[in-house]
Amino acid sequence: MDNKHRKAGPDNREWAIEASGLVKRFGDNLAVNGVHLNVRAGTIYGVLGPNGAGKTTTIRMLATLLRPDAGSARIFGYDVVKEPQIVRQLIGVTGQYASVDESLSATENLIIFSRLLGLGRAEARRKASELLEEFGLTEAAKRPLKNFSGGMRRRLDLAASLIAQPPLIFLDEPTTGLDPRTRAQMWDTIRRLVKTGSTVLLTTQYLDEADQLADRIAVIDRGRVVAEGTVDELKASVGNASLHLRVQNPPDINDARRVIEQVLQVRASMSAEAGKITAPIEDANRVADLLIALRTQGINLAEISLQKPTLDEVFLTITGHGVDANESLESENSNVEEAIG
Repeated sequence: MDNKHRKAGPDNREWAIEASGLVKRFGDNLAVNGVHLNVRAGTIYGVLGPNGAGKTTTIRMLATLLRPDAGSARIFGYDVVKEPQIVRQLIGVTGQYASVDESLSATENLIIFSRLLGLGRAEARRKASELLEEFGLTEAAKRPLKNFSGGMRRRLDLAASLIAQPPLIFLDEPTTGLDPRTRAQMWDTIRRLVKTGSTVLLTTQYLDEADQLADRIAVIDRGRVVAEGTVDELKASVGNASLHLRVQNPPDINDARRVIEQVLQVRASMSAEAGKITAPIEDANRVADLLIALRTQGINLAEISLQKPTLDEVFLTITGHGVDANESLESENSNVEEAIG
């Protein structure tokens, strides 16, 4: 994503978030254990981790909803502890569940939120109409929220958090429980938000979501950042790409394997039953040499593909367990009542 000409935020500051050594304890539980994050303005930054890894607690500290026990954090240069009122004017926070009144319509909810933020009556109605159109909710604007689907509620919650058009938006697992089509719609909305000047910090358990959206990713496990970088950097950190081939004539598989190992100078594995061969490859340019060598030997291929390591493999390699591990290391729902006084 090209961010060179994108508005960076208040005073065109380069960094939307600068966090160093954030720590948060709940009793004997160390929920966040020295988190460091640097999020460049005008980007989508993904925070990836299993349940209980410390993602939501980290966001709540950055959003001034929890006081860090140690460490520091700045939002566009403003300290979250010393200057919380300024920080709160620069951010929008969307949680995992819709924070709206079910007894009111979508329009009424957005008008109320707008009025609470100081907008006049006419401006509040205009803003509500714009947001409902942006999130594809115009046709359901007057419908009671009790008749909304989960995806519609999530979109309305996101719309409400954007009334003030904050430079920095925290999205805490915004697509959890949504169907694939609605998730894709939310992804498009998030991309549009960044194109219009906002910075987004996104927490997720969905590896494909981080892969699709994030300019950079931090992998959090047991309260610590255990890896950080672009998607390609993280994938490269766990190994090379792999070449997958299937020969048209299964009896050719041994000859094909010999050619592959000679050309690529690697050891290849094969499945004789399916006529498939897999080999690691460091230089994708060698594929052309391999195809020429196979043709010279009269070996025809039924299919060929070059695959990078997946984020699933990255997470398994770095943490030793899957991203959906149901670890209870963080009492986020029961312990987040402590706010900065």
